[in-house]
Amino acid sequence: MAEEQRKPHAIMICVPYQGHINPFVNLALKLASKGFTITFVHLEFVHHKLSKAHHSNNGEVDFFREARESGLDIRYTTINDGFSMEFDRDVHMVEYWESMMHDFPARIDEFVGKYIQSDQNLVHFLVADTVYSWCATIAKKYNLVNVSFWTEPALVFSLIYHSDLLMEKGHLPYKDNIEEEINYVPGVESISTRDFMPYLSEAEFGSIVQRALSLAFEEVKKADFILHNTVHELESDILSALNKIQPNYAIGPINFSATNTVSKSLCYESDCTHWLDSKSPGSVLYVSFGSIVQTSMQVIEEIAYGLLLSEVNFIWVVRAGIVSSGDTNVLPDGFEDEIKDKGLILPWCNQIAVLSNPAIGGFLTHCGWNSTIESMWCGVPMICYPITYDQPTNRKLIVDDWKIGISLCDGKSVDRTKVAEKIKSFMSGTTSKSLKHEATKVKKTLQNALEIDGSSERNFDKFVNDLKEKIHATTASE
Repeated sequence: MAEEQRKPHAIMICVPYQGHINPFVNLALKLASKGFTITFVHLEFVHHKLSKAHHSNNGEVDFFREARESGLDIRYTTINDGFSMEFDRDVHMVEYWESMMHDFPARIDEFVGKYIQSDQNLVHFLVADTVYSWCATIAKKYNLVNVSFWTEPALVFSLIYHSDLLMEKGHLPYKDNIEEEINYVPGVESISTRDFMPYLSEAEFGSIVQRALSLAFEEVKKADFILHNTVHELESDILSALNKIQPNYAIGPINFSATNTVSKSLCYESDCTHWLDSKSPGSVLYVSFGSIVQTSMQVIEEIAYGLLLSEVNFIWVVRAGIVSSGDTNVLPDGFEDEIKDKGLILPWCNQIAVLSNPAIGGFLTHCGWNSTIESMWCGVPMICYPITYDQPTNRKLIVDDWKIGISLCDGKSVDRTKVAEKIKSFMSGTTSKSLKHEATKVKKTLQNALEIDGSSERNFDKFVNDLKEKIHATTASE
């Protein structure tokens, strides 16, 4: 078949976490809307969790059925990660990611090889999560154009990307007890080692997270294109510096750029619209620490009593496993009786629906990038309590650079009286006005980026054109 008649086909696979699934699904929809054929690949256990969350016990759920009915060419399949459904991948994270680094690439190799053989009427290319450590190797073996999708801010990407430079200067791993200013990373004006990701510290260097990312970033340096779920205007210097090395495109916030809705939540979502609608505008603090990170009983207790002492209305997502695997009730005894109608405790919810409700006046967050982007999109200021991964670095962007949030405390120590004081001043007063003003400006920046002539739309169109040219050149040389 002539190359011109063969349609480009993306094989897409993300890492199995909520903060990666959400943007990946929307990227699939967006690529499909530009005329690409997509095969979206979930890990089998993720498919199982999604099916359960959406009350399908037989597992026969095709999450892209409606998108396909609307005319998009999206296929859906699953791949086994080598573990049983019952295996707890969060509890055994080290064992799991050791396998994902060393055993999973062979499974992907076999999967991609078979898929390409089964349909030679398409020109295949790969769109994989930057966090995977096999992308460039697989792409090279099968002569596929290789697109890497980074689901965190460009600042975090740049710090890992320039690990060799940081090491050469003696700042990697960074010292846990000494704060040093770094001003030589291309595009990063200045950053304290205090704001680095914890896995780059002496204490965590060599951890599974650091090793997995180190391997992954060796691969991303060989990618043909790198996509970022951020907005050029917010991280322009970093993105411009990265663009001098490889083609990088800020296409965010991709979470809001697709017209179709596809089920993405790994947990059943409680509806709290009725409760929120009974509250006055801007009076409710939303509290959530995301889908993965764990904290201590002491932190939960101090935040609980801090919320009570602040006397503000609040919604608090206290998901299963927030302290340890299998925890049932982590709240202080009698807490739910004491809060009466001022507070609502939920196991999980549709975060965008909550943040976009007029009753919400602020978000007490762990600063995961998905949560951060959703809060920014809704113009909601943040109180930051970062725990791990990219979160301390995201806090720097939120509080120091964009001025759309405040820190809950210095470091990890939480005190109920100080929590109450922070919440009170955050929800009312001059701090609140200034944060809301900046949050509204950032909201506009994000919305403008997704307009037809906005920066992210232009970048996406440029990426699509560059991708088609690259695919054409690759197939022409076969």
